[in-house]
Amino acid sequence: MRTPTEVRAVGVPSRVFVYEVGPRDGLQNEQAIVPVEVKAELIERLCAAGLPLVEATSFVHPRWVPQLADAEELLGRLEHVDRMPVLVPNERGLERALAAGVRHIAVFGSATETFAQRNLNRSWDEQFAMFEPVMTRALAEGLTVRAYVSMCFGDPWEGDVAIDRVVDTGRRLLDLGAYQLSVGDTIGVGTPGHVTALLDAFNAAGIHDDLLAMHFHDTYGQALANAYAALRHGVTTLDASAGGLGGCPYAESATGNLATEDLVWMLHGLGVETGVDLVALVETSRWLAGHLGRPSPSRVVNALAP
Repeated sequence: MRTPTEVRAVGVPSRVFVYEVGPRDGLQNEQAIVPVEVKAELIERLCAAGLPLVEATSFVHPRWVPQLADAEELLGRLEHVDRMPVLVPNERGLERALAAGVRHIAVFGSATETFAQRNLNRSWDEQFAMFEPVMTRALAEGLTVRAYVSMCFGDPWEGDVAIDRVVDTGRRLLDLGAYQLSVGDTIGVGTPGHVTALLDAFNAAGIHDDLLAMHFHDTYGQALANAYAALRHGVTTLDASAGGLGGCPYAESATGNLATEDLVWMLHGLGVETGVDLVALVETSRWLAGHLGRPSPSRVVNALAP
């Protein structure tokens, strides 16, 4: 298999933490239910390929995301569940996560009013009151809590999203006890200059890059460029989805996530360490594409196809 020529770039981190969201964010938008045994093998393969964290599933109500209705059964098939983050939307979800032995959770907030209403059935302000008891209980139980903020670069119903609103949303989630804030371009409209301006605004508010992760979608082909802008700014955690799978079931214009293979190819070419075995990762996405019945959206997976 071909590998990128390594040319060490100036001004980027020496190591990047790739946060794998494929089994949760990647599969949640699939219409056909993926068998639980396939999900379990996917997670095992991703862990074996060196991904340091693999977000396994979500404890959202099955009515809203049927693909993830098998969360308990899936976790029961896995080793080291205590190392795998899961998405927890509310107190009931937290109870289910604790019963399953989970030790790392994530909550999913919105920077906009409309998406908060559509995704959480809460106003923008009310979402924090919903998250507060979840995060307080989780922290008291010794869990770590990550917070996602969606619609940070644009909203399909509201249009442009003010940078100050994004920063305010993130600050409130960090103040509730999140150890990290994943800043999401849910519909993929961001560009590198916008990424830089948003990160500058977080820094000006006292929220430094080491508290931030970036979560890009590739709707307009900007995900890798945006990831590079974030690296140049000092961000060292990037979310990605194996094979470029994913979207958002509540935002129809949100297409695939940044493909983990494409990100890792770029990082390795820049001389950035990831700990990820690209060969094993590509083989995993080819295997998954066979189960899904269609080619992987990842450019690297397709370029390296035999």
